[in-house]
Amino acid sequence: MTYDELVTKIRNYTEVDSNVLTATIIDGFIEDSEFRILRDVDSDSNRKYETAALVLNTRFIQAPDNALVIRSAQIVDSDGTASADNRDFLQWRDTSFMSEFNPTGATGVPKYYSWWNKNELVFAPTPDATYTIQVNYILKDAGLSSTNTTTYISLNFPNGLLYACLVEAYSFLKGPQDLLQLYETKYKQVLEGFSIEQMGRRRRDEYQSGVPRIGK
Repeated sequence: MTYDELVTKIRNYTEVDSNVLTATIIDGFIEDSEFRILRDVDSDSNRKYETAALVLNTRFIQAPDNALVIRSAQIVDSDGTASADNRDFLQWRDTSFMSEFNPTGATGVPKYYSWWNKNELVFAPTPDATYTIQVNYILKDAGLSSTNTTTYISLNFPNGLLYACLVEAYSFLKGPQDLLQLYETKYKQVLEGFSIEQMGRRRRDEYQSGVPRIGK
């Protein structure tokens, strides 16, 4: 489904023309819907891995560029495979927990991580050595627009994108609650199938390529 096709469907389904649902307003629906989908499911095109060195006595690393969601973090060996000594995923904690953790300044193998600000991730305890951290994240890439007329989501999950946009549209229009709930239900139904499809494809790709399965 292209950008123009989606815009036309939103206006046709809601029976509201461009005088009310302007291009700017619909672009907002699309952006919010894409963010929702990327948070709800690990789509193949947006699921990325990146490694970084967490240096001795330094709690911070630079977050991956354009990371929308951090799915997991794990200590790995330098070649990107799971560390023989530390196979567990680090545990996510909120910023308040990380700020209050370890007031005595003790060091150790990192167990927790969080966003610190929009550019950095923070770890605790403070590392007692230099560790390689692998971050699994969802990339925020160029969304669907009049200049970027198709995306992975619009081509591979068109109904889900449409239903999510209709939920946004009926919320904006303060339309009938039964229609809003209808499209919310339809979105969740097709999302389940899309999630299963993405998981199955990822497992096949990892098996065929021999990629060590250290992530989710």
